[in-house]
Amino acid sequence: MSKPTATAKQATASKGSTSSSAWFAPAVIIGSLIVAEIVFHTVMGNPGNFENNDPVRGHPIGGNMLGTIYKGGFIVPILMTLFLCVVIFSIERYLTINAAQGKGSLPDFLKRVKAALESNNVDSAIAECDKQRGSVANVVRSGLVKYKEMVGTTDMDRDQKVAAIQQEIEESTALEMPMLERNMPILSTIGSIGTLIALLGTVIGMIKAFSALASSGAPDAVALSTGISEALINTALGIGTSAFAIIFYNYFTAKIDALSYRIDEAAFSMTQSFVAHNK
Repeated sequence: MSKPTATAKQATASKGSTSSSAWFAPAVIIGSLIVAEIVFHTVMGNPGNFENNDPVRGHPIGGNMLGTIYKGGFIVPILMTLFLCVVIFSIERYLTINAAQGKGSLPDFLKRVKAALESNNVDSAIAECDKQRGSVANVVRSGLVKYKEMVGTTDMDRDQKVAAIQQEIEESTALEMPMLERNMPILSTIGSIGTLIALLGTVIGMIKAFSALASSGAPDAVALSTGISEALINTALGIGTSAFAIIFYNYFTAKIDALSYRIDEAAFSMTQSFVAHNK
């Protein structure tokens, strides 16, 4: 019975990783919503934050920010949920992408692999991959295993062998990239909808403030300004959440692009070395 290839092993590992992490995003979102609701109602909605200890009809005590945020309405816990998701997914992406780089310096690792290939020592290059680990090293190792296999193959010409090595690298990259890009769409979506949800909360708050003013029959500048400030809490929370989501999304996208470049660099070195040593 033939042994499974490196790509097949990666595919099996990838399936296991996907099934084990499929619950992560829903669990984070649901957990963040629960935490946000608890904090909103028990901490921000604490009667001690309001005049006459009345969170429903009483105004927040002067300078009490928790009470003011609570008066932002039911949109506030949604925005808090989005913010918690940004924090958790950003930490998760940071750890995952750092792990994908491997144990040591990635540029130094690629230099060692390139030096081993220039001396036609494929086994040494594979050993470097085993020491480095991580997604980049996994892809490079798959290419090197195929490289070594092609050296001993006699029923293909050189161009076919180079194409086989390139295909192996592409397949391995296709298995690793979903792991690097997982949960990135969530950050992108939060960056897009955070401000919109905040504006919705602000508009609802403004409608309530002006409706209350109209029903009172007499203009009350203090009540109106208080209602507007409470409504604008949503805008502040939403803009802050969206800003953080966009910043982290762009940061992680740049890191993933850098890893892709390193993989392309290693693939080019591999094919050039194969052509040079197998004329």
